[in-house]
Amino acid sequence: MTNVMSYEIRLISRPIGLPTSANFAIAQIELEPIQEQQILVRNLYMSVDPYMRGRMNEGKSYVPSFQLGKPLDGGAVGEVIESRAKEFKQGDIVTSRLGWREYFIATPKDLYLVSSDIQPLSVYLGALGMTGMTAWAGLNLVDVKSSDTIFISGAAGAVGNMAGQLAKLRGCRTIGAAGSTEKVKFLKEECGFDIAFNYKDAPILKQLNQEVPDGIDVYFDNVGGETLEAALSVLRVHGRIIACGGISGYNEETPKTGPSNLFNIITKRLTMKGLIVGDWLDRQGEFEKEVGGYFRAGKLKNKETVVVGIDKAVSAFIGLFEGKNIGKMVVKLD
Repeated sequence: MTNVMSYEIRLISRPIGLPTSANFAIAQIELEPIQEQQILVRNLYMSVDPYMRGRMNEGKSYVPSFQLGKPLDGGAVGEVIESRAKEFKQGDIVTSRLGWREYFIATPKDLYLVSSDIQPLSVYLGALGMTGMTAWAGLNLVDVKSSDTIFISGAAGAVGNMAGQLAKLRGCRTIGAAGSTEKVKFLKEECGFDIAFNYKDAPILKQLNQEVPDGIDVYFDNVGGETLEAALSVLRVHGRIIACGGISGYNEETPKTGPSNLFNIITKRLTMKGLIVGDWLDRQGEFEKEVGGYFRAGKLKNKETVVVGIDKAVSAFIGLFEGKNIGKMVVKLD
């Protein structure tokens, strides 16, 4: 097969505050012919996610930092173009962690075979991918049950809307906060949230006290900051917090002071647990059976904001911090 030319996105400088296009570069490379036990994959869709912002900083974290001058990586769905490994054949649809590029050469351990019968294939980055699994794992982390009232911040985002939908399927009363009238409408009309409000309309604590004067049992935190402080005020005794993300602080140059009411954890005997979806990979089969069943039965929506072209990947990523997505932000490759 003729050598393949491929575009990829590289990190060329570490962002200070909100990333800009100047922190990235697009480069064209030529891939060598594949060897024995190698597979050539063409990416169809790639994921951009808020957690990637932390990987752009230098220093240790729960995931390795991106290297300067090297291509970024992240979730992707692709098609096998050529295979010299018995595990995969031409035309197979696979997921990988090798996004931010058009083509790549992999070994069998880098790829995960998925069904092409489920459409759109980008669902493997959303409802049936790490996004959906994060939401599912969070609910299991603190044993969310039908009698619970759960509040979800960043509720119209990729993880938030999935957490709300899965909580509703468990029989929970769900409350969501989002940043626009359009997003609030999406939560109520498409995701089935019992209550949704625009956190920009009034102080979050004021709105929570109005909407749920009897308090909440569970807070699914995707935002941190002021929203976490408000949740600490309205959580009931023995309430639980799923600490999934803190997007409000990802681009801060210096850390903000934490909530002023952390003592509520003691007085209310609260439980707060951190969530990293990678800790749950041994239960991926369980997730796929349960959540895949919901999706195939039409009980779960996979909402996406899709941009087209690898040259739009950086602006799509930056858009996550500007509230430009409803549901999962996905880049469709030409």
